[in-house]
Amino acid sequence: MKKVCVFTGSRADYGLLKPLIKKIIDNKNLKLQLIVSGTHLSKSFGYTIDEINNDYFPIDETVEILLDSDTPAGILKSMGIGLINFTESINRLKPDISIILGDRFEALLFAICCYINQIPICHIHGGEITSGSFDDGIRHSITKFSYLHFTSTEQYRKRVIQLGEDPSRVFNVGALAVDNILNTEFYKQSELEQKLGVKFKKYNFLITFHPSTLKYKNAEVEFVQLLEALSSIDNSLLIFTKANADPSGRRINELIDNFVLRNKGNAVVFASLGEKLYLSTMKYVTAIIGNSSSGIIEAPILKIPTINIGDRQSGRIKPDNVIDCQPYKDDILSAINKAMSDSFQESLKNLKNPYGDGYAAEKIVKIIDDFQIGNIEKTFYDIKGFDL
Repeated sequence: MKKVCVFTGSRADYGLLKPLIKKIIDNKNLKLQLIVSGTHLSKSFGYTIDEINNDYFPIDETVEILLDSDTPAGILKSMGIGLINFTESINRLKPDISIILGDRFEALLFAICCYINQIPICHIHGGEITSGSFDDGIRHSITKFSYLHFTSTEQYRKRVIQLGEDPSRVFNVGALAVDNILNTEFYKQSELEQKLGVKFKKYNFLITFHPSTLKYKNAEVEFVQLLEALSSIDNSLLIFTKANADPSGRRINELIDNFVLRNKGNAVVFASLGEKLYLSTMKYVTAIIGNSSSGIIEAPILKIPTINIGDRQSGRIKPDNVIDCQPYKDDILSAINKAMSDSFQESLKNLKNPYGDGYAAEKIVKIIDDFQIGNIEKTFYDIKGFDL
């Protein structure tokens, strides 16, 4: 059996990887190895390893790397610890192939360890651009370490090729998020309210705001503008999920906690909702607010408006459900009012999803199953007709 090592470092990538993990387990030619790290193991970020255990997926290695600091220096120290610990895990597991999704610094560390150990890497969600964060450089770096590439759109496939990757190893399979949503049995609204401990109001908003890592010093100022805008909306329920472990992430979470304490009955906060709760909440809210990729990739499938604040997601393909705005109170309120309007809600009925057909996991597993592990040396693929 081919040993396939899947890496997950946060609630975000795990939620997307779930359908793929299931397909690997079901394939008689593949043996799953699962490495869990990053914020999964942090009490401050919801200790989301519990979600993996509740799904009964076997965990082969847990790798703690996070220090109690979200400064650039603290993150760099965490990265140093990660390189050491991931190396030890890889030496124990000796995988035949590895799978990495996205663009987090934890994923980059795992990619470096696999690359040096000559373990072929399958990278999911390469070719995308988020020019407002340093995730952009991390994502493209992982692309260059990787051998097989699974992109979510054809435009992203072309960009991976533009980075010098051979087209025969780059596959547009769509987004795993589509698989998740099409295969999720959503809670009924009454069940959801009971699980969240809330009663929905006339307007309901799901809010996830992460610091823009290239401008993380502005994060607090921008988030305060968002909170002021939200305070202006009457008859509304505000459902917050906490920020990730980027620089200033902990400060954002402090501001959320303080806001919720001052607005009991109108606001609630969760370190992590888990996949089914999160998607079910998304299904019933008036709009998504913040700067998470879920508002751009998942929300359009459910035809839910997204208010995308600032430039953290600049460069992504954005369906027509996305309303971009600047991180200022008046701009945010204008975008929220547009999202709540009957005309905008009506316009989403015929919204087209650019992120695939819901069979991404099946396509990825078939390609990995057929992949012959041998010489994984790469040559830079020059695009024909491009004059250097």
